[in-house]
Amino acid sequence: MAVTLTTPNTILGVLEPKSQTTRLISNVFTVLLGTVLITLAAKINVPTWPVPVTLQSFAVAALAAAFGWRIGTATVIAYLLEGAAGLPVFATGGGMAYLAGPTGGFLLAFVPMAYVIGRAADLGASAKIGTLLLAMLIADALLFALGFLWLLVLGSGASWIDQSNVVGSAFAKAVQPFLVWDALKMLFAALTVTGIFTLAKKRT
Repeated sequence: MAVTLTTPNTILGVLEPKSQTTRLISNVFTVLLGTVLITLAAKINVPTWPVPVTLQSFAVAALAAAFGWRIGTATVIAYLLEGAAGLPVFATGGGMAYLAGPTGGFLLAFVPMAYVIGRAADLGASAKIGTLLLAMLIADALLFALGFLWLLVLGSGASWIDQSNVVGSAFAKAVQPFLVWDALKMLFAALTVTGIFTLAKKRT
């Protein structure tokens, strides 16, 4: 029985080869290529503390929408495993210590983010800019919520958080400055994916 990892509602599903063997090889290559793209997005950053400004959320959102939830989440998990193994794929390095640091919650939250967006794409959101953008904004809000909770856990005694106002300080430093930029990144990701999906459908 053939295993289907993508749907015709995604860019990958439209463009992938028909042969089962070729499709499997293509999916493995797609995951690896996806980790490279997320790494490149991480390296385009402004080194703010405790959380740098990067294009990672844009890359994760766009790839999850393009690949669907199975390949999308597999790509993010592979990326995190590369970083955990010590490869310098994160904004400023790699390793387990990096994952346990202030940005670890945001990095790990890329997995549910990819799942939510990929699910929406599998259900047909790639053909509807409004629906896809809404899914991306919801997933991005989940990213911020989980990353913020992680910061609160680490914030006790941390020098980069005002200990007299841990919640407000963490929010002001690691969430508030990114809200507008991330909304714009989600808009750009949604426009990019729906545009490419429309062109791919016309060519098939």
